[in-house]
Amino acid sequence: MACPFIEEVVDEGAIVLRRAFQRERTFRDRSDPLAFNDSYLYERYRFSRDGIAYICRLLSPYIANNTRRNRALTVPQMVCIALRFFASGTFLYTVGDAENISKASVCRSVRTVYLSLKRLLNVFITFPGHKAIRTIKHAFYGIAGFPNVIGALDCTHVRIKCPSGPHEADFVNRKSVHSINVQMISDADCIITNVEAKWPGSVHDSRIFRASSLYQQLARGEFSGVLLGDKGYPCLPYLLTPYQEPQTEAQHRYNIAHARTRGRIEMAFGLIKSRFQCLKHLRVTPPRACDIVVACVVLHDIACLRRERQPRIAEEEDWGNEAVLEENETGRLIRDTYANNYFA
Repeated sequence: MACPFIEEVVDEGAIVLRRAFQRERTFRDRSDPLAFNDSYLYERYRFSRDGIAYICRLLSPYIANNTRRNRALTVPQMVCIALRFFASGTFLYTVGDAENISKASVCRSVRTVYLSLKRLLNVFITFPGHKAIRTIKHAFYGIAGFPNVIGALDCTHVRIKCPSGPHEADFVNRKSVHSINVQMISDADCIITNVEAKWPGSVHDSRIFRASSLYQQLARGEFSGVLLGDKGYPCLPYLLTPYQEPQTEAQHRYNIAHARTRGRIEMAFGLIKSRFQCLKHLRVTPPRACDIVVACVVLHDIACLRRERQPRIAEEEDWGNEAVLEENETGRLIRDTYANNYFA
């Protein structure tokens, strides 16, 4: 016959064990995407809680639903849906499944958010930058001793799906991939200060630069300083390129300092594409792809200015130009002056 005292002790012991191993359940409001910690939010949206709240305040006047429907998406929901798409680069229905939203609602939210971010282009992306021009030059000089630099220039390709229509071939780049060719300029902190996102992948980098409004401003001497570009650009008084065949020690040292300083735009490309995986392949039409690129660049600058956590930088795929352009005589003389005065 079992002893009641022993049975009571066993029951109490079982209760203690269950309590010890039972995890306390925490209930969160699934309709509030900010009801999670920063690590959870960063993994899915690439921004902290404060960063997402800041973006919501910026976009609220443009995306808030003026409706009395009790199931209308809130501003944080719409922002997080778009951020999840930008960060993951996955299909819309996958984002919808993760956020428990229909594919149609995801599509509308993403489009509404990236068009609203595009409206803030001139607020966050300004050349030569948000800081004083002297501060910008000093930051570049601190990298490798290259003076008077106000920006690092380059282009990167963003792959897109094969577009329909008679101009499909224009989007095929030299690697036989459909893409748009995006020009950007960054400062020494990898903040984008200029972006041109409207050209097919077959267009050469130098043509994009010459067609830009910034080129005209630089040619008129509106900015005090020079840009650094790779060998795919012509050497101009306001755009210095490396020597193709350096002959002197000064020219070798110039090339080394040039490469290290201009490398900031390559770092910026790596940061943007690591933070927003959608830029590795956009399955949308070219006009929408251009709008999404601009939106991601605006978000990148917001992240940099707010010092959000940086992703691990992925190696940028080499889309370099095949052609080496003939050098401008005045640009060549100015480059020689830099080499002889600062790197001799």
